[in-house]
Amino acid sequence: MIFDLSGIGQSASGTERGLCRPAQTRNSMSRILLVEDDTRVSSFLEKGLKEKLFSVHPVAKGYDAIQETTTQTFDVIILDVMLPDIDGFEVCKIIRRRGITTPVLMLSALNSPEEKIQGLEAGADDYLGKPFNFLELIARIRAQIRRKEFERENNHEFVYHDLVVDPDRHQVRRGDREITLSPREFRLLLFLMQNREKVVTRAEIAEAAWDLNFDTRTNVVDVYINYLRNKIDKDFDVKFIQTIKGRGYLFEAFGDNAR
Repeated sequence: MIFDLSGIGQSASGTERGLCRPAQTRNSMSRILLVEDDTRVSSFLEKGLKEKLFSVHPVAKGYDAIQETTTQTFDVIILDVMLPDIDGFEVCKIIRRRGITTPVLMLSALNSPEEKIQGLEAGADDYLGKPFNFLELIARIRAQIRRKEFERENNHEFVYHDLVVDPDRHQVRRGDREITLSPREFRLLLFLMQNREKVVTRAEIAEAAWDLNFDTRTNVVDVYINYLRNKIDKDFDVKFIQTIKGRGYLFEAFGDNAR
């Protein structure tokens, strides 16, 4: 047996009663990227995680995991070390180099102290050896989610994929790159970040960023959107600002192949 599945299917009245309930994202269940090539392990983990009210996105290869982290947002990445294309250590190094700060919990039958150190030094936040107890895995996932939420709340930062906006310091960075914005551009970006993944109209943008009623004869919103695109989207594979014809703009991550 690779891990203890005794926690799957238990209600809160069972052995899990003392554990914290799963942290939730703003509008949905916490999202887990599950990177595991063993179909049996993956299917059992997916089933168990869904029972514990997580949204699970499974992939079987390292490069697929890297691609998913550039086009979607996750609350935790569960990453197996032994994968068919590249190992989990390399996957973790690559996503960290790209500025992705999502908590990574590594799973592996490689349990020596040296291998655990290798995983943590590659950028993992936690390392759980196989075999493991399923309820311990859940507790570790929830701990990572709580820690990340605490950091964000106390830093007063808006984080979306590799884009970080700090309203207190008036700073913007994408990955390792610092981005300089004018006060108006910063206000516009902050509004889009606060309303990410939903369409906002030009009138809503004008009211938020300029404190004015939108004049349909002016293209000032489009001009500033273009300024912002050139600074936060240009030269990046993943873009954020999309034009929704006849409606306005959508701030949501998408890759070149989705344009």
